[in-house]
Amino acid sequence: KKAGGSLLADGSEPVDQIFQKAQCVACHTIPGIAGAIGTIGPKLVEKTNAPGRLKDPAYKGAAKSVREYITESVIAPSTYVVKGFPDNTMPKIFGQKLSAGALNKIVDYLSQVEEGKAPPKI
Repeated sequence: KKAGGSLLADGSEPVDQIFQKAQCVACHTIPGIAGAIGTIGPKLVEKTNAPGRLKDPAYKGAAKSVREYITESVIAPSTYVVKGFPDNTMPKIFGQKLSAGALNKIVDYLSQVEEGKAPPKI
């Protein structure tokens, strides 16, 4: 969906380009994504981290699965802020600036990233 200007990514791109275009790489370390060595936001190893975050008593979101948690985190990043990281740092524009296809590619990739394992193929 479009709101105020063009999309950052339309979903036709490979996932590594989506991470670059949406500037995820500037703030997050994302295993397997070239240049994604940011430290402002948490490292994105969601197959490892998301299950525990969903069980955290501080988690107040609606997600019931890793995929739902990642989607919620991209679209509404203040729903759950990872301990040790500031709130209101991640832009809240991605629900408007990423196509459904682009968001789906992000979710597909991140839901497979596991600490200590080879990253998914792009």
